[in-house]
Amino acid sequence: MPMLDDSEGFLRKSCANCAAGDDEIYLCMTTYPKSPKEMTGGMIYFPRMLDKIRLHARGELHEDYHKNLGAQRAADGACCNFLRVHYRDLRERVLQGGTDEEILEWCFEKGRRANEGDIMVWNAFGSKLGWRDFATPNLEEAKRKHGIADRADIVTIPDLIDFDEDRFPEKRKAP
Repeated sequence: MPMLDDSEGFLRKSCANCAAGDDEIYLCMTTYPKSPKEMTGGMIYFPRMLDKIRLHARGELHEDYHKNLGAQRAADGACCNFLRVHYRDLRERVLQGGTDEEILEWCFEKGRRANEGDIMVWNAFGSKLGWRDFATPNLEEAKRKHGIADRADIVTIPDLIDFDEDRFPEKRKAP
């Protein structure tokens, strides 16, 4: 996840390949992957994982995201494990083209077909990651590093990601 720059009292990102300097008004455009809260086939996070694969292949994914691409102990690895597909195979399938729905169906055919109960459990895990679980210390540390430790409205990793990627309803620091 990219680090935040709050030098002017508002949060922004910069990019190593950008022609504009950090003190200039126009910074490098950052293309963010889809929100971890978006769904395909009723399943959260899956569209984000596919989006990261596509953005990376086009050279549009910020380098800060690269270390977690397909990582076993990150959300990509958890999602692939849930679907019982290997990330490398999924990546190859995504790069062949197709909609998120078509690729999810491919996952169901090659791995396992998740039923409604399975998807409910996956969504509960993915949507609450960082809330009173093994990832809570990571969330709290990331909030401290971002200068938002006081934000009681950011309670999950998906909340933090959406905040970091300018999708959170309220970007300013809490009073």
